Amino acid sequence: MTVNAATYARLREFADQLPQIPGIGHVEIANGQIVLTLSPVRRHELAVVRIGRQLNDQLSRTHPGYVAHAGADLEDIGLGRLRHPDLMVFPESVLEEDAAAMHPAAVLLAVEIVSKSNPENDYEDKVRDYATMGIPLYLIVDPRDGTGIVHSQPRYANREKFAFGDTVSVGPWRIDTSQLLTYAK
Repeated sequence: MTVNAATYARLREFADQLPQIPGIGHVEIANGQIVLTLSPVRRHELAVVRIGRQLNDQLSRTHPGYVAHAGADLEDIGLGRLRHPDLMVFPESVLEEDAAAMHPAAVLLAVEIVSKSNPENDYEDKVRDYATMGIPLYLIVDPRDGTGIVHSQPRYANREKFAFGDTVSVGPWRIDTSQLLTYAK
């Protein structure tokens, strides 16, 4: 569902004015609604760190000047979407800009670590959103059952499933998933 520009601008203004709420990780805008996400658990964050480290080790060879970075918002005003991927690969120079959020055209890869509370967001909504935004690669890592999927273009029609322990190709990069942990039961 695409939201008209005026509605999105009102949602964005409201989202920017929300106070910090304990236990809330990030604010996103999707499907004409403001979505509050829960703060991630430690194993979720550990997956982000370990994947980011592996990507950054390879980026200097494959894409000099690019970084794998957690913490940036991703915004497509035309679609009416504000997302906060767990990790993205983009040119480091983009961080020098004054914009509040990253534009999808700068992003080569979005990574989401599936949360216990809202897995359908990563498997359905974000697959659709990131494909529509034109992000070439989308990696889903699911610590609930130790699996994942690499989505690639065109429009994520190509999907490679993997299990923790596999070394998986994500575009030009290789990720050793044996370093990833499942959630505690």
